[in-house]
Formats: sequence, C-alpha cells, structure tokens
Amino acid sequence: MPDPVPLYGEAYKTDPYPLYTRLREEGPLHRVHFPSGVHAWLVTGYDAAQQALTDDRFGKNHDLGNDAWRAKAAIMPEPQHSQLQVHLLHQDPPKHTHMRRMVTDAFAPRAVERLRPRVQEIADELLDAGLAAGASEGAGAGEGAGEAGGRAFFDAVEGFAAHFPFRVLAEVIGLPDELARDFDRDWGKVVQPVGPSDPQRPRYEGRLRALQTYIARVTEAKRREPGDDLLTALVAAHDAGSLTTEETDSIVFQLLVAGQEPVTNQITTALVALLRHPEQLERLRSSLAEEDGGQATLARAVEELLRYDSAFELTTWRFFAEDTEFHGRTVPAGDSVIVSLSAANRDPRRFPDPDTLDLGRKPNPHLAFGHGIHFCPGAALARIELQTALRTLLTRLPDLRLEAAPGELPWVHAVLARGVNRLPLSYARDAGPDAAPRCPVRH
Repeated sequence: MPDPVPLYGEAYKTDPYPLYTRLREEGPLHRVHFPSGVHAWLVTGYDAAQQALTDDRFGKNHDLGNDAWRAKAAIMPEPQHSQLQVHLLHQDPPKHTHMRRMVTDAFAPRAVERLRPRVQEIADELLDAGLAAGASEGAGAGEGAGEAGGRAFFDAVEGFAAHFPFRVLAEVIGLPDELARDFDRDWGKVVQPVGPSDPQRPRYEGRLRALQTYIARVTEAKRREPGDDLLTALVAAHDAGSLTTEETDSIVFQLLVAGQEPVTNQITTALVALLRHPEQLERLRSSLAEEDGGQATLARAVEELLRYDSAFELTTWRFFAEDTEFHGRTVPAGDSVIVSLSAANRDPRRFPDPDTLDLGRKPNPHLAFGHGIHFCPGAALARIELQTALRTLLTRLPDLRLEAAPGELPWVHAVLARGVNRLPLSYARDAGPDAAPRCPVRH
C-alpha cells in the first residue's frame, strides 16, 4: 500500500470497497491523500470508527486545524469561509449543544412521522411530472427519458431524486414556495471546493456568492413574514442574541445543502444496489404488494441499503489539540482525522458476510448517520424519505431495469459523498402518469 493512500480516481469512486477491505485488514488507522492535496488520517473498521466518533479528545472546530491542513483544506475563500462554515458539523460543546438544540425539535421522529402522508404526496407529484416530461420529450435511453422498443426510459436523478428531498425539506423548515422555486441545485456543489489555481475556481466562487445572497433573502423573508417553523425560530434566535449572524447563516447553509444532497445520493445508491441484485429487488417489491404494505420489510430494507452503500462515505474533519497516540500511531496536533463510515459498515467483525446485500439483515447497527453527539439530526426524516421514494418508484414503475453497464454510471467525485449524477432506468411502457396508480397514503 502506498503511504499516503490516494482516495480519488475513477476506480476508487466507482467501487471503493476493495480498497477499504485492504485498509481494514492492515489496521484501523492509515495516512491518506485527497485530491485537494490534503494529507489526513483515515479510520477504518467498525470498532475503531465507533471509538473515534465518541472520543472527546477530538474537536471539530476548524480553528484546531494546523497550518499544513489549513493551506490545503480550508480553501473556501473569505468572507464565505468565516460566514458559512460555523455550522453544527464544525462546532464542539458547549456551542454545539446550544446550536443543535435549535434544530432538533423540527426533525424529531414524532414530528416528521406526522409528515409521512405529505411526503408521499410530494413523491407522487414529482414522479407524475417526471414521467410526463419523459413521455413528451420522446428521447431514447441515451438521453435519459422517453420511449422506445416497448419500454419507457427515465433518469431517476433529474426526474425524481434531485428534487424530492428538497421539496420535503422546504416544508419541514418553512421555506416559502417562491424561495424554494428559486433555489439552484448547482449551488450544492459548494461542498466540493476547488483550489485557487483550478480553472473552475471562478465558477465555484460564483456559486458561493449566489448561495450567500440566497441565504440572506431567506432570513430576511422569515423576519418580514414569520411563521411557526424552523427558519423563523433561527431568525428569532439571532435577533434575540442567541445566535450570531454567521451561525444563523451557517445553519441555514447546512440545512439547504447537507439536508438534501445526501438523500438524493442515497436514493441513487439504493436503486443501483437493488437493480444489481434482482432477487433482493423482487423480495422487496413483493412485500410492498402485501395487505399491510410491507412497511416493516421496507424499513428493514432501507437500513440494509444505508449500510451496504452509504451516501455519506466519510465524515468531516476531526482534530486533536495536541500530539496524540491513536491506534499505535502518533497523530500530530491539528492533523485532520476522518472516519470511513462505508468501511465500518462493511466490517466482517461486526456484520456477517458484509459484502452481501441482505434486505432482511437483523440486527443492523450501521453507522450511515454517524454516531455520538454528531449523529445526523435529520436521520428520522431521511428514513421516511428513503422509504417513500423506494415504495413509490418500485410500486409505480413495473419491471424496472438499469440501463447502464458496469463502469458506465457517472459517480459523484465529491470527497465525502457517494452517489451518481445520472441514473438511466427503463420500465414497462404501459406505466406512466396515467397508467401507474399512485401509492396509498399511509398514516
């Protein structure tokens, strides 16, 4: 193995799991190299990951990063870095505790469970629109939508997954319809920074400025017309002096970007996994046709799909405040340490036969949403979104097939994320916005 191990390239992004297996077998801690030039420490293995995610010697605040890390990793330019990077993922207690309390009520399991019928309505509305657009375009499989040879073609990203999580999120946080329509999904790429000399740097900085302007519009709109929602609560906390402007804007930034893009990616990784395992796909589809709607089977299947190929492949940075012995290595103060959630979720010491997709796997204590104080606050909502998305697509699109050979899928080349930018599917031609019945709304 090279030292450091490169964590980039087409082969790695297409299938990182062989590399993760080799790393786990050699030990729990490795020096790695990211495309930005950052050298970091990667934690692999389930037990080591759990330990790192609960180790209170680690800090998340970027101020802990040393000069070597800051020169390569902290490349979001000012003023945006100072104004948009002080959200929950980059905070430590007690500030983290205070800021997290601001958002947890809106994403509490009971609160989001009440939204399940509305989430189903949104899914059906979007699929209706996506299928109608595909039929009207009349494109072939290579163009991602249309009909040919008795089958209809559909890009599951643009036709559904890219829009569904944001529509749901907008309702949960209270984003006004007009502002929701103005959100440009391209702004989500600001979490994929490029260096100062990269030819794409001007476009990247343009995204940042546009997103920051949009966030200012959002907070001003909620100040002008408050409601009973999370965005209004954040603005009220700011105006009462409980949050700084930078903290408020950073939380809104985190909600708008981290609150939807991982769910989009997880829908795609789940569909790819199911379509590459037709016996498991049929197992799930059959359960959905049962009298009770197969909810228990669906919930268990989503947990396995989260474990098998997680959209949040790696965690964000962690730092030791001083040189620290960690898994037999000395990690210098301020060096970045990252946990591989995907490597932990395929650890054979925790999951029997971990490279096998088993939708009935139980128990399934995966780490797809993290662990410890930084466990994803939106996990309950994400689970409902994933369950709803799969139920809708598998129920309404019969004989679903993947229209891409191995190696043809365009995997996202973001450092932390896993998903595909386009997912060409086909289904039996007699389905569509008129022929495919909507899913029953289950309370």
